[in-house]
Amino acid sequence: MSENEVAVKHEPFKEIIIMEKDFFPTPDDIARFASIIAGGKTAGLYWAEGIVFLYFPLPPSTSAVAKALIEQRRVYWTFVGYAHMPKYQPVIETREKIIVPVIDMSSNRVFSAVTTWLKKEK
Repeated sequence: MSENEVAVKHEPFKEIIIMEKDFFPTPDDIARFASIIAGGKTAGLYWAEGIVFLYFPLPPSTSAVAKALIEQRRVYWTFVGYAHMPKYQPVIETREKIIVPVIDMSSNRVFSAVTTWLKKEK
């Protein structure tokens, strides 16, 4: 390889550590929660494998977390909220008329693995 060439390499995460999780009874409930934590702004949710969810990653701002990310390809999520939503829909509109967008992430292997795990947890 010459010095002008750029190597591209894919090294996916090996492990997701979920530190706290909370099941919401309905997609409306998680949409309300997402709106509240976003301060009433438009907050988005993710969907895969029949689960609608949100998550908060632990930023790699400490040396221990950065080391786990780089050396072990381990990621920490401090919180995951989720609800069953068997069929994908691009928005959830609550009874209070809160509209929350939902992104279909079913093609993402990490999100699909997490939601498959979450379904077994409930």
